[in-house]
Amino acid sequence: MSKHAVVESADQVGERTEKAAAAVARLTRWHDDFPTPGVRFADLTPVFADAEGFRAVIDCFAAVATDVDLVAGVDARGFLLGAGVAATLGTGVLAIRKGGKLPPPVVSREYELEYGSAALEIPADGVELAGKRILLLDDVLATGGTLAAAAGLFTEVGAEVVAAAVVLELEFLKGREHQGDYPVTSIVKL
Repeated sequence: MSKHAVVESADQVGERTEKAAAAVARLTRWHDDFPTPGVRFADLTPVFADAEGFRAVIDCFAAVATDVDLVAGVDARGFLLGAGVAATLGTGVLAIRKGGKLPPPVVSREYELEYGSAALEIPADGVELAGKRILLLDDVLATGGTLAAAAGLFTEVGAEVVAAAVVLELEFLKGREHQGDYPVTSIVKL
């Protein structure tokens, strides 16, 4: 159990989510046809750069699963989220890296994006992951490939993803359907 685990009521979690959703709606910048034609990119940089907005997102995510051993954030915006939530919960944080960014040995998983394919990696040694309870964080849930691949990495090494959370969920892409048995929390659903 994390050092600062606190059980919150459903109302308290709902209030945190509403506050975070308001900050995300107010501060997100949208870019059409980026990085490729037909993709609408959500730039969350202004949310994270705003002290109150960032704190609202971190507090919301920290309330998702307080009884975890490790917070894991997906490359690259998930690193920011993971560090903030881990500091709040009193746990460690693990960066889930894009393929080729970690020295071997690594555990790797390929997946499909809405505009291509990629791979994710975690260390195969140096960090004891077997039996750990993981809170998995990412910025956007689109087609679901990234989050599912990240969760698959932890399953492969004997860890358990107990919950996942994202800032934005693009519901029309049905990414939630590709997730495992863990609950997925979205601050904003589009």
